[in-house]
Amino acid sequence: MDIKIGKNALSGRVRIISSKSDGHRALISAALADRDSLLLMDSWSEDLEATARCLESLGAEITKETVGILVSPIREDKKDHSVLDCGESGSTLRFLLPVTGALGHSARFEGRGQLPERPIGILMEELEQHGCTLSGGQLPTEISGQLRGGRYTLPGNISSQFATGLLFALPLLEKNSEIRLTTRLESESYVEMTLHTLKKFGIHIEKTEVGGYQVYGGQTYRSPGMIPIQGDWSNASFWLTAGAIKGSITCQGLDTHSPQGDKEILALLEKFGAEIKTYANEITVLAGTLKGCRIDISQIPDLFPALCIVAAAAKGKTELYHAERLRIKESDRLAAMAECLHRIGVEVQEKPDGLVITGGVNPPEQPVIVDSYGDHRIVMAMAVAAASFGIEIIINGAEAVNKSYPSFFAEFQKLGGVADVL
Repeated sequence: MDIKIGKNALSGRVRIISSKSDGHRALISAALADRDSLLLMDSWSEDLEATARCLESLGAEITKETVGILVSPIREDKKDHSVLDCGESGSTLRFLLPVTGALGHSARFEGRGQLPERPIGILMEELEQHGCTLSGGQLPTEISGQLRGGRYTLPGNISSQFATGLLFALPLLEKNSEIRLTTRLESESYVEMTLHTLKKFGIHIEKTEVGGYQVYGGQTYRSPGMIPIQGDWSNASFWLTAGAIKGSITCQGLDTHSPQGDKEILALLEKFGAEIKTYANEITVLAGTLKGCRIDISQIPDLFPALCIVAAAAKGKTELYHAERLRIKESDRLAAMAECLHRIGVEVQEKPDGLVITGGVNPPEQPVIVDSYGDHRIVMAMAVAAASFGIEIIINGAEAVNKSYPSFFAEFQKLGGVADVL
């Protein structure tokens, strides 16, 4: 699907959808729990559908209700060979691979798009060293055997999802376990989200002095019954960015005390020069005189595309660095954003670990054509760029937005944007 974005600026109020990251974690915990759980969430996406589909293959029952998602736990007698189709969701794969091993199930994991190319070998090696058998070093792969407790050693700078997957799995084992990280943990806030969810389900995990986690075996996931799912700061960042560049945007349904690391977008927009107004149930961002700055991306990788658009509007140079992991997301986001910015007339220098962006947009007179690269965040970033800079942009493959935010263009139009399917 190709979409033409018009020049209309965005303004108004938007209610933020439920967090995809929080939803993944709640779905898995609920599927491992002792009784049914009702997840109070108001949105669904392709990635969440992938996690739900895989949990059902493992023996859970997941039903969409009026107020949210009802999850009935995985049956203990379900150990038949299952096919787990992860779609393009890295979270689904990396979370459920260790969980499947902990349950002692035999299963085949499959994926599409860029997922088979995304790194998973290190996690697979750890699982093999602790009792599981896996075929090959990438997707598709088959897992069998029973995961055992013990010491798990992982780098912290490839994917925090490796640690999250083990944190879900290890409490189910008989023996105590330890996760040791050999490098600084990047995207640490996502692991904090995991710990936050696990605590809701009665799972006790301790941080260790050496930079890792002590996980006690023999624990039981105990459902709290109803679990509210937080508003999504990652997706909200695109609306907040639009407000910072031009006009005013108010986002409703965000928790400033959330463990989501992407709430850092507020501090970063203030750093650029935007005005932030925070109320009890809503946050308003107003345009200001934006100036370039340096931003370490290592803990907030999902904010990178939105920050690129802010940088294009800011006076002077902005350097986004420590972003090398973004080369192995749904796309090579460094190369993809560099190309997209170049097409709208922004001066940008691509480095191995980031971008240096000189503010100022000098687009051609004719509509600009950009590719989505199959990446939902590239789509949202370039739609906001078109509206904020008054450029007609045609986005090829805009359906990629369904991965995390299927209602994005509906909300875009409510805020005054123009989005026409070609």
